[in-house]
Amino acid sequence: MRDAFRKTTNVLLDPNRRYSQARLFHAIRVALALLVSIALTTGIHIPHGEWASITVLVVIGGLQHHGNIRRRAAERGVGTLLGAMIGLILIVQQSYLLHWPLLTYVLMALVCGYCAYHAIGKGGYIALLTAITVVITAGHGDQDVYDALWRTVDVLIGTVVALVFSFALPAYASYSWRVKLAALLRASAAVHARVQRGGVDPATLQKDMLQLGMQLVQLRSLIPSVAKETDVPTAQLEEIQHAARVCISALELMAAVDANADHPREDDHGIRSTMLALADSLESGSAPETEAPAEGHIAAGAIAAASGSNGATTGSFAFLTRRLDAELARTRDVLTQMSSKYEFPYASN
Repeated sequence: MRDAFRKTTNVLLDPNRRYSQARLFHAIRVALALLVSIALTTGIHIPHGEWASITVLVVIGGLQHHGNIRRRAAERGVGTLLGAMIGLILIVQQSYLLHWPLLTYVLMALVCGYCAYHAIGKGGYIALLTAITVVITAGHGDQDVYDALWRTVDVLIGTVVALVFSFALPAYASYSWRVKLAALLRASAAVHARVQRGGVDPATLQKDMLQLGMQLVQLRSLIPSVAKETDVPTAQLEEIQHAARVCISALELMAAVDANADHPREDDHGIRSTMLALADSLESGSAPETEAPAEGHIAAGAIAAASGSNGATTGSFAFLTRRLDAELARTRDVLTQMSSKYEFPYASN
């Protein structure tokens, strides 16, 4: 029994398992949250308990990373409270004050339109939940205040249950960022090997560049959550993002250079091995066997390499190769400095 419990715990706490099976973990989380909401509303006989379950699905439906949970939780709470209060005001207006259904419809349409306007952009999640909660609470304005209050209670119960389960075994953006950056480096190494051999098919190159671009976009979307989880400044993460973008651009330009005497391709400057070594380090969380450079001399050697001095081979392909080598050196140095200060992406030894 103890061994089974330990194995189950290891599976649940294994970051690699939680990353590779993120959809399964999220599905189980939502299913359990729904069962809890049903048990609570049914067990204490709360009227209209189905609205608690609907609220759970609305609030917890999207997969969230750990670094983003607190902000989303605050947005969910604010949106729910605003929507419930506005919904109750609409019911009171129709039932006890003016008794004008048409006015209620117009006011509800204006409220939902205003929320839709602000749903596109910053704070959009608050606006979206506010509009949904208004409709759940008020219906079309002809609800009884007693029913409206119970619906408000249902919405609050559903929101609390969803928020509690949002914190249960969340996905970590920092782990996803490491794995996705490693995957981008491996894919880039494969493309570089094909470019080095020459004769890359244009259709294949376009497909490869599209795939690399999609991976780059996925990395960019993780930066805010990674910064919150690790305390690494966003500027440093953006520096890695920029270097990756330059590397992809260099690969595409290298593929467009025809191989001839002016553009030899026999030397890859160890670029592929460097990419694969960085990918291995990111996946394992262990720093590569290199010494971190001084703070003021980051990528100094890379800049010198890019200058093409000391009799280096000239030509477009050679220049792009040195540029790619320089960006990889800079990436390696930035990752090492980040790890020495924030213990990310490599754990401290």
